[in-house]
Amino acid sequence: MKIAVIGGGAAGFFSAITIKEHFPEAVVTIFEKSQKLLSKVKISGGGRCNVTNACQSISELGKAYPRGGKQLKKAFHLFNTTHTMEWFTKRGVPLIVEEDQRVFPASNNSQSIIDCLLNETKRLQIKVETGVAIKNIQPANGQWNLHFANENTDQEIFDKVIIATGGSPKRQGLEWIESLGHKIEDPVPSLFTFNMPAESITNLMGVVAKNTITTIQGTPFKSNGPILITHWGMSGPAILKLSSYAARLLHSLNYSFKLQINWVNEPNNDRVFQFLEMLAHQNPKKKLGSVKPYFLTERLWFYLIQKCNISLDKKWEELGKKNLHKLMNILCNDVYEVQGKTTFKEEFVTCGGVSLESIDLNSMQSKVCKNLYFAGEVLDIDAITGGYNFQAAWTTGYLAGCLKENTQNL
Repeated sequence: MKIAVIGGGAAGFFSAITIKEHFPEAVVTIFEKSQKLLSKVKISGGGRCNVTNACQSISELGKAYPRGGKQLKKAFHLFNTTHTMEWFTKRGVPLIVEEDQRVFPASNNSQSIIDCLLNETKRLQIKVETGVAIKNIQPANGQWNLHFANENTDQEIFDKVIIATGGSPKRQGLEWIESLGHKIEDPVPSLFTFNMPAESITNLMGVVAKNTITTIQGTPFKSNGPILITHWGMSGPAILKLSSYAARLLHSLNYSFKLQINWVNEPNNDRVFQFLEMLAHQNPKKKLGSVKPYFLTERLWFYLIQKCNISLDKKWEELGKKNLHKLMNILCNDVYEVQGKTTFKEEFVTCGGVSLESIDLNSMQSKVCKNLYFAGEVLDIDAITGGYNFQAAWTTGYLAGCLKENTQNL
Protein backbone atom coordinates (compact mmCIF):
# COMPACT_ATOMS: atom_id res chain seq x y z
CA MET A 1 0.00 0.00 0.00
CA LYS A 2 1.45 3.32 -1.14
CA ILE A 3 0.23 6.49 0.60
CA ALA A 4 0.94 10.20 0.05
CA VAL A 5 0.52 12.82 2.76
CA ILE A 6 0.37 16.32 1.31
CA GLY A 7 1.63 18.84 3.87
CA GLY A 8 4.55 18.73 6.31
CA GLY A 9 2.84 20.33 9.28
CA ALA A 10 1.51 18.94 12.56
CA ALA A 11 -1.50 17.13 11.05
CA GLY A 12 0.53 15.75 8.13
CA PHE A 13 3.24 14.29 10.35
CA PHE A 14 0.77 12.90 12.85
CA SER A 15 -1.30 11.17 10.16
CA ALA A 16 1.82 9.70 8.50
CA ILE A 17 3.11 8.33 11.81
CA THR A 18 -0.33 6.90 12.64
CA ILE A 19 -0.47 5.12 9.26
CA LYS A 20 2.88 3.38 9.83
CA GLU A 21 1.93 2.36 13.36
CA HIS A 22 -1.30 0.77 12.11
CA PHE A 23 0.02 -0.48 8.76
CA PRO A 24 3.76 -1.18 9.09
CA GLU A 25 3.96 -2.50 5.52
CA ALA A 26 2.64 0.76 4.01
CA VAL A 27 5.03 2.97 2.04
CA VAL A 28 4.32 6.50 3.25
CA THR A 29 5.68 9.76 1.82
CA ILE A 30 5.13 13.28 3.19
CA PHE A 31 5.29 16.00 0.52
CA GLU A 32 5.97 19.56 1.73
CA LYS A 33 6.04 22.37 -0.84
CA SER A 34 8.36 24.63 1.20
CA GLN A 35 11.81 23.83 2.55
CA LYS A 36 10.55 24.07 6.15
CA LEU A 37 8.90 21.27 8.07
CA LEU A 38 6.57 21.84 11.04
CA SER A 39 7.02 25.62 10.76
CA LYS A 40 3.87 26.42 12.76
CA VAL A 41 4.93 24.07 15.54
CA LYS A 42 8.22 25.98 15.68
CA ILE A 43 6.65 29.40 16.36
CA SER A 44 3.63 28.30 18.41
CA GLY A 45 3.36 29.65 21.93
CA GLY A 46 6.23 32.07 21.40
CA GLY A 47 8.55 29.21 20.46
CA ARG A 48 7.42 27.01 23.36
CA CYS A 49 4.66 25.10 21.45
CA ASN A 50 1.30 24.99 23.22
CA VAL A 51 0.88 21.36 22.23
CA THR A 52 -2.64 20.81 23.65
CA ASN A 53 -4.94 21.76 26.52
CA ALA A 54 -5.48 19.71 29.68
CA CYS A 55 -9.29 20.02 29.40
CA GLN A 56 -10.64 16.47 29.84
CA SER A 57 -14.37 17.06 29.39
CA ILE A 58 -15.38 16.35 25.78
CA SER A 59 -18.33 18.77 25.96
CA GLU A 60 -16.10 21.54 27.37
CA LEU A 61 -13.46 20.76 24.75
CA GLY A 62 -16.04 21.19 21.99
CA LYS A 63 -16.89 24.69 23.23
CA ALA A 64 -13.36 25.88 22.40
CA TYR A 65 -14.09 25.42 18.67
CA PRO A 66 -16.35 28.10 17.13
CA ARG A 67 -16.24 26.00 13.93
CA GLY A 68 -16.21 22.20 14.20
CA GLY A 69 -16.75 21.72 17.94
CA LYS A 70 -20.07 19.87 17.75
CA GLN A 71 -19.01 17.72 14.80
CA LEU A 72 -15.72 16.71 16.48
CA LYS A 73 -17.29 15.27 19.64
CA LYS A 74 -17.19 11.67 18.34
CA ALA A 75 -13.64 12.17 17.09
CA PHE A 76 -12.56 13.47 20.53
CA HIS A 77 -13.84 10.27 22.12
CA LEU A 78 -11.41 8.38 19.87
CA PHE A 79 -8.41 10.73 20.28
CA ASN A 80 -8.51 13.61 22.75
CA THR A 81 -6.23 15.75 24.91
CA THR A 82 -5.45 12.88 27.31
CA HIS A 83 -4.38 10.69 24.37
CA THR A 84 -2.17 13.50 23.03
CA MET A 85 -0.41 13.93 26.37
CA GLU A 86 0.14 10.18 26.67
CA TRP A 87 1.39 9.98 23.08
CA PHE A 88 4.16 12.56 23.54
CA THR A 89 5.08 11.42 27.06
CA LYS A 90 5.52 7.81 25.89
CA ARG A 91 7.84 9.04 23.15
CA GLY A 92 10.17 10.82 25.54
CA VAL A 93 8.67 14.32 25.69
CA PRO A 94 7.74 15.23 29.29
CA LEU A 95 4.95 17.81 29.45
CA ILE A 96 3.91 20.53 31.89
CA VAL A 97 0.39 21.85 32.53
CA GLU A 98 0.13 25.54 33.34
CA GLU A 99 -2.49 27.14 35.61
CA ASP A 100 -4.71 28.02 32.66
CA GLN A 101 -4.61 24.36 31.47
CA ARG A 102 -2.31 25.03 28.52
CA VAL A 103 0.15 22.18 27.96
CA PHE A 104 3.79 22.70 26.89
CA PRO A 105 6.86 20.49 26.62
CA ALA A 106 8.77 20.61 29.93
CA SER A 107 11.77 21.93 27.97
CA ASN A 108 9.69 25.05 27.12
CA ASN A 109 11.08 24.63 23.62
CA SER A 110 9.03 23.73 20.54
CA GLN A 111 12.06 21.90 19.17
CA SER A 112 11.25 19.05 21.59
CA ILE A 113 7.97 18.44 19.74
CA ILE A 114 9.60 18.84 16.31
CA ASP A 115 12.43 16.43 17.19
CA CYS A 116 9.93 13.87 18.49
CA LEU A 117 7.90 13.94 15.26
CA LEU A 118 11.02 13.85 13.06
CA ASN A 119 12.50 10.96 15.07
CA GLU A 120 9.27 8.99 14.72
CA THR A 121 9.23 9.45 10.94
CA LYS A 122 12.84 8.29 10.80
CA ARG A 123 12.18 5.28 13.06
CA LEU A 124 9.14 4.26 11.01
CA GLN A 125 10.95 4.86 7.69
CA ILE A 126 8.51 7.49 6.46
CA LYS A 127 9.90 9.39 3.47
CA VAL A 128 9.85 13.18 3.75
CA GLU A 129 10.21 15.26 0.58
CA THR A 130 10.64 19.03 0.92
CA GLY A 131 10.41 21.61 -1.85
CA VAL A 132 7.88 19.41 -3.64
CA ALA A 133 4.61 21.13 -4.56
CA ILE A 134 1.56 19.24 -5.81
CA LYS A 135 0.01 20.81 -8.91
CA ASN A 136 -3.16 18.72 -8.78
CA ILE A 137 -4.48 15.24 -8.04
CA GLN A 138 -6.69 13.05 -10.20
CA PRO A 139 -8.57 9.83 -9.47
CA ALA A 140 -7.19 6.83 -11.39
CA ASN A 141 -9.09 3.51 -11.09
CA GLY A 142 -9.58 3.72 -7.32
CA GLN A 143 -6.10 5.17 -6.84
CA TRP A 144 -4.76 8.74 -7.02
CA ASN A 145 -2.46 10.28 -9.58
CA LEU A 146 -0.39 13.12 -8.10
CA HIS A 147 0.91 15.73 -10.53
CA PHE A 148 3.96 17.59 -9.24
CA ALA A 149 4.92 21.19 -9.97
CA ASN A 150 8.60 20.19 -10.09
CA GLU A 151 10.05 19.78 -13.55
CA ASN A 152 12.05 16.64 -12.73
CA THR A 153 9.03 14.75 -11.30
CA ASP A 154 5.94 14.60 -13.46
CA GLN A 155 3.44 12.32 -11.68
CA GLU A 156 3.10 9.35 -9.36
CA ILE A 157 0.30 6.92 -8.46
CA PHE A 158 -0.77 6.34 -4.82
CA ASP A 159 -3.36 4.02 -3.29
CA LYS A 160 -4.51 6.60 -0.75
CA VAL A 161 -3.87 10.32 -0.20
CA ILE A 162 -4.18 12.46 2.93
CA ILE A 163 -4.50 16.23 2.37
CA ALA A 164 -3.06 18.17 5.31
CA THR A 165 -2.02 21.38 3.57
CA GLY A 166 -3.03 23.75 6.39
CA GLY A 167 -5.24 26.82 6.23
CA SER A 168 -5.41 28.77 2.99
CA PRO A 169 -5.83 32.54 3.35
CA LYS A 170 -7.66 32.68 0.00
CA ARG A 171 -10.34 30.53 -1.62
CA GLN A 172 -8.17 30.13 -4.74
CA GLY A 173 -5.81 28.00 -2.66
CA LEU A 174 -8.61 25.47 -2.19
CA GLU A 175 -9.99 25.37 -5.74
CA TRP A 176 -8.10 22.16 -6.59
CA ILE A 177 -9.97 20.46 -3.71
CA GLU A 178 -13.28 22.08 -4.71
CA SER A 179 -12.83 20.79 -8.29
CA LEU A 180 -12.95 17.23 -6.91
CA GLY A 181 -16.50 17.85 -5.66
CA HIS A 182 -15.92 19.13 -2.12
CA LYS A 183 -17.84 22.04 -0.61
CA ILE A 184 -15.57 24.92 0.46
CA GLU A 185 -16.35 27.46 3.20
CA ASP A 186 -14.73 30.79 2.33
CA PRO A 187 -11.56 31.24 4.41
CA VAL A 188 -11.35 34.33 6.60
CA PRO A 189 -8.85 35.20 9.36
CA SER A 190 -9.42 34.14 12.96
CA LEU A 191 -7.43 34.87 16.14
CA PHE A 192 -6.34 38.46 15.68
CA THR A 193 -5.94 41.61 17.74
CA PHE A 194 -7.95 44.81 17.32
CA ASN A 195 -6.48 48.05 15.92
CA MET A 196 -7.70 51.34 17.44
CA PRO A 197 -5.80 54.11 15.65
CA ALA A 198 -8.21 56.83 16.83
CA GLU A 199 -8.32 55.82 20.51
CA SER A 200 -6.10 57.41 23.17
CA ILE A 201 -6.25 54.27 25.34
CA THR A 202 -3.26 53.03 23.31
CA ASN A 203 -1.16 55.38 25.50
CA LEU A 204 -1.68 52.77 28.26
CA MET A 205 0.27 50.12 26.30
CA GLY A 206 1.30 47.27 28.59
CA VAL A 207 -1.65 47.66 30.99
CA VAL A 208 -3.67 44.49 31.67
CA ALA A 209 -7.31 44.36 32.78
CA LYS A 210 -7.59 40.89 34.28
CA ASN A 211 -11.33 40.26 34.33
CA THR A 212 -13.47 41.76 31.55
CA ILE A 213 -16.49 41.06 29.38
CA THR A 214 -16.05 42.13 25.75
CA THR A 215 -18.88 42.44 23.22
CA ILE A 216 -19.15 43.35 19.56
CA GLN A 217 -21.70 46.13 20.02
CA GLY A 218 -25.12 45.33 18.59
CA THR A 219 -24.41 41.58 18.27
CA PRO A 220 -24.67 38.51 20.53
CA PHE A 221 -20.89 37.90 20.25
CA LYS A 222 -19.13 38.22 23.59
CA SER A 223 -16.23 36.75 25.53
CA ASN A 224 -14.54 37.24 28.88
CA GLY A 225 -11.07 37.17 30.36
CA PRO A 226 -7.99 39.43 30.40
CA ILE A 227 -7.37 42.31 27.98
CA LEU A 228 -3.90 43.59 27.13
CA ILE A 229 -3.70 47.20 25.93
CA THR A 230 -1.11 47.59 23.17
CA HIS A 231 0.39 50.47 21.24
CA TRP A 232 -1.97 49.68 18.33
CA GLY A 233 -5.13 48.72 20.23
CA MET A 234 -6.10 45.67 22.26
CA SER A 235 -4.99 42.04 22.55
CA GLY A 236 -5.15 39.35 25.24
CA PRO A 237 -7.36 36.25 25.69
CA ALA A 238 -10.72 38.10 25.75
CA ILE A 239 -9.97 39.87 22.45
CA LEU A 240 -8.55 36.79 20.71
CA LYS A 241 -11.54 34.66 21.74
CA LEU A 242 -13.94 37.34 20.51
CA SER A 243 -12.10 37.56 17.17
CA SER A 244 -12.51 33.81 16.80
CA TYR A 245 -16.20 33.68 17.74
CA ALA A 246 -17.08 36.59 15.43
CA ALA A 247 -14.55 35.88 12.64
CA ARG A 248 -17.08 35.81 9.78
CA LEU A 249 -19.06 38.82 10.99
CA LEU A 250 -15.95 40.95 11.51
CA HIS A 251 -14.70 40.07 8.04
CA SER A 252 -18.05 41.18 6.59
CA LEU A 253 -17.71 44.49 8.50
CA ASN A 254 -14.21 44.98 7.07
CA TYR A 255 -12.95 45.05 10.66
CA SER A 256 -14.65 48.38 11.38
CA PHE A 257 -16.96 48.11 14.41
CA LYS A 258 -17.56 49.19 17.99
CA LEU A 259 -16.14 47.15 20.86
CA GLN A 260 -18.01 47.34 24.16
CA ILE A 261 -16.06 46.55 27.32
CA ASN A 262 -17.22 45.75 30.82
CA TRP A 263 -13.99 46.33 32.72
CA VAL A 264 -15.19 44.71 35.96
CA ASN A 265 -16.87 41.49 34.69
CA GLU A 266 -20.13 42.41 36.40
CA PRO A 267 -23.10 42.36 34.00
CA ASN A 268 -25.49 43.86 36.56
CA ASN A 269 -25.11 47.66 36.32
CA ASP A 270 -27.08 48.26 39.51
CA ARG A 271 -24.64 46.20 41.52
CA VAL A 272 -21.73 48.24 40.20
CA PHE A 273 -23.55 51.47 41.08
CA GLN A 274 -24.23 50.20 44.60
CA PHE A 275 -20.57 49.23 44.97
CA LEU A 276 -19.45 52.72 43.92
CA GLU A 277 -21.94 54.25 46.37
CA MET A 278 -20.45 52.09 49.11
CA LEU A 279 -16.92 53.24 48.19
CA ALA A 280 -18.08 56.88 48.37
CA HIS A 281 -19.66 56.24 51.77
CA GLN A 282 -16.51 54.50 53.12
CA ASN A 283 -14.00 57.01 51.67
CA PRO A 284 -15.75 60.39 51.70
CA LYS A 285 -12.62 62.53 52.19
CA LYS A 286 -10.34 60.57 49.87
CA LYS A 287 -9.58 61.67 46.35
CA LEU A 288 -11.20 59.70 43.55
CA GLY A 289 -7.86 58.60 42.10
CA SER A 290 -6.64 57.14 45.41
CA VAL A 291 -9.31 54.43 45.72
CA LYS A 292 -9.31 51.86 42.92
CA PRO A 293 -12.39 49.64 42.46
CA TYR A 294 -12.41 46.02 41.27
CA PHE A 295 -8.63 45.49 41.19
CA LEU A 296 -8.21 47.89 38.25
CA THR A 297 -4.65 49.10 37.71
CA GLU A 298 -3.97 52.71 38.68
CA ARG A 299 -3.24 53.79 35.10
CA LEU A 300 -6.49 52.32 33.76
CA TRP A 301 -8.59 53.74 36.62
CA PHE A 302 -7.09 57.21 36.10
CA TYR A 303 -7.77 56.94 32.35
CA LEU A 304 -11.42 55.96 32.89
CA ILE A 305 -12.01 58.78 35.39
CA GLN A 306 -10.56 61.32 32.97
CA LYS A 307 -12.62 59.85 30.11
CA CYS A 308 -15.66 60.75 32.23
CA ASN A 309 -14.35 64.35 32.47
CA ILE A 310 -14.05 64.05 36.25
CA SER A 311 -11.05 65.42 38.13
CA LEU A 312 -8.76 62.88 39.81
CA ASP A 313 -8.58 65.27 42.78
CA LYS A 314 -12.33 65.26 43.35
CA LYS A 315 -13.31 63.72 46.68
CA TRP A 316 -15.66 60.75 46.74
CA GLU A 317 -18.21 62.68 48.85
CA GLU A 318 -18.34 65.37 46.15
CA LEU A 319 -19.31 63.05 43.31
CA GLY A 320 -23.08 63.00 43.50
CA LYS A 321 -25.34 60.55 41.68
CA LYS A 322 -24.70 61.98 38.22
CA ASN A 323 -20.95 61.35 38.40
CA LEU A 324 -21.43 57.97 40.07
CA HIS A 325 -23.64 57.01 37.14
CA LYS A 326 -20.94 58.20 34.71
CA LEU A 327 -18.36 55.99 36.45
CA MET A 328 -20.73 53.03 36.57
CA ASN A 329 -21.46 53.40 32.88
CA ILE A 330 -17.80 53.56 31.84
CA LEU A 331 -16.94 50.54 34.01
CA CYS A 332 -19.80 48.48 32.53
CA ASN A 333 -20.36 49.87 29.03
CA ASP A 334 -17.16 51.49 27.78
CA VAL A 335 -17.00 51.71 23.96
CA TYR A 336 -14.04 51.86 21.52
CA GLU A 337 -13.86 52.27 17.76
CA VAL A 338 -12.01 49.39 16.09
CA GLN A 339 -10.55 50.00 12.63
CA GLY A 340 -8.61 47.01 11.39
CA LYS A 341 -6.86 43.95 12.78
CA THR A 342 -3.36 42.61 13.37
CA THR A 343 -2.38 38.94 13.21
CA PHE A 344 -1.68 37.57 16.68
CA LYS A 345 2.11 37.15 16.84
CA GLU A 346 2.94 34.85 13.91
CA GLU A 347 0.09 32.44 14.53
CA PHE A 348 -2.14 32.73 11.48
CA VAL A 349 -5.38 30.76 11.88
CA THR A 350 -8.16 30.57 9.30
CA CYS A 351 -11.86 30.13 9.78
CA GLY A 352 -13.14 28.20 6.75
CA GLY A 353 -11.73 25.54 4.45
CA VAL A 354 -13.09 22.17 3.37
CA SER A 355 -16.66 21.96 4.66
CA LEU A 356 -17.26 19.23 7.22
CA GLU A 357 -20.39 18.36 5.20
CA SER A 358 -17.99 16.83 2.63
CA ILE A 359 -16.15 14.69 5.22
CA ASP A 360 -17.06 11.51 7.10
CA LEU A 361 -15.92 12.59 10.55
CA ASN A 362 -15.57 9.02 11.80
CA SER A 363 -12.77 8.40 9.31
CA MET A 364 -11.79 11.85 7.95
CA GLN A 365 -12.33 10.33 4.50
CA SER A 366 -13.98 12.40 1.78
CA LYS A 367 -17.62 11.54 1.21
CA VAL A 368 -17.22 12.19 -2.51
CA CYS A 369 -13.79 10.71 -3.27
CA LYS A 370 -12.79 7.22 -2.15
CA ASN A 371 -9.31 6.81 -0.63
CA LEU A 372 -8.93 10.57 -0.08
CA TYR A 373 -8.62 11.83 3.51
CA PHE A 374 -8.25 15.22 5.18
CA ALA A 375 -6.56 16.39 8.37
CA GLY A 376 -5.76 19.64 10.15
CA GLU A 377 -6.50 23.24 9.35
CA VAL A 378 -7.37 22.66 5.70
CA LEU A 379 -10.74 21.64 7.21
CA ASP A 380 -13.34 24.15 8.40
CA ILE A 381 -12.26 23.67 12.02
CA ASP A 382 -10.68 26.34 14.19
CA ALA A 383 -10.45 27.16 17.86
CA ILE A 384 -9.66 29.83 20.41
CA THR A 385 -6.11 30.00 21.81
CA GLY A 386 -4.92 27.53 24.41
CA GLY A 387 -3.62 24.52 22.49
CA TYR A 388 -6.96 23.63 20.92
CA ASN A 389 -5.93 24.21 17.30
CA PHE A 390 -3.05 21.75 17.68
CA GLN A 391 -5.42 19.29 19.35
CA ALA A 392 -7.63 19.41 16.25
CA ALA A 393 -4.53 18.63 14.16
CA TRP A 394 -3.59 15.63 16.34
CA THR A 395 -7.18 14.32 16.45
CA THR A 396 -7.95 14.64 12.74
CA GLY A 397 -4.43 13.47 11.84
CA TYR A 398 -4.84 10.37 13.98
CA LEU A 399 -8.27 9.51 12.52
CA ALA A 400 -7.10 10.10 8.94
CA GLY A 401 -4.04 7.93 9.60
CA CYS A 402 -6.21 5.02 10.74
CA LEU A 403 -7.40 4.82 7.08
CA LYS A 404 -10.90 3.69 8.02
CA GLU A 405 -13.50 3.29 5.34
CA ASN A 406 -16.49 5.62 5.24
CA THR A 407 -19.55 4.82 7.30
CA GLN A 408 -21.69 7.26 5.29
CA ASN A 409 -21.77 8.87 1.88
CA LEU A 410 -23.29 11.98 0.34
